[in-house]
Amino acid sequence: MKIEEIQDEIVEEFSMFDDWMQRYEYMIELGKSLPLIEEQYKTEDNIIKGCQSKVWVHAELKGDKLIFTADSDAIITKGIIAILIRAFSNQKPMDIIEANTDFIDKIGLKEHLSPTRANGLVSMIKQLKLYAVAYQTQLN
Repeated sequence: MKIEEIQDEIVEEFSMFDDWMQRYEYMIELGKSLPLIEEQYKTEDNIIKGCQSKVWVHAELKGDKLIFTADSDAIITKGIIAILIRAFSNQKPMDIIEANTDFIDKIGLKEHLSPTRANGLVSMIKQLKLYAVAYQTQLN
């Protein structure tokens, strides 16, 4: 499935909820289904800078697709990274680099987060794209 299709799916899922309390609960559920990072990768190097809570992300190239695993010590943050990983994991690095992130605005995520969490969200997207750039360079 293409990144855009996954993003549309996420937007559709979030539109089913009437209020933000339900959306937060859904994000917490998504966080529980997050492909967890292995303990050996929970290192300083894999912590996303700019997040208030700790978020670890690991990227691995399998064939020509980039696979992300992650974890966070905060339940909402775990939900946020789960959404991003769902959209970008198991995709080609170039597709991740070129991907649009409008779906975040469509679900209204940024405006319903505290400023520090919103900054963290931006940092998470940036980090996933940086991994994609690094692996794309290896593929060339």
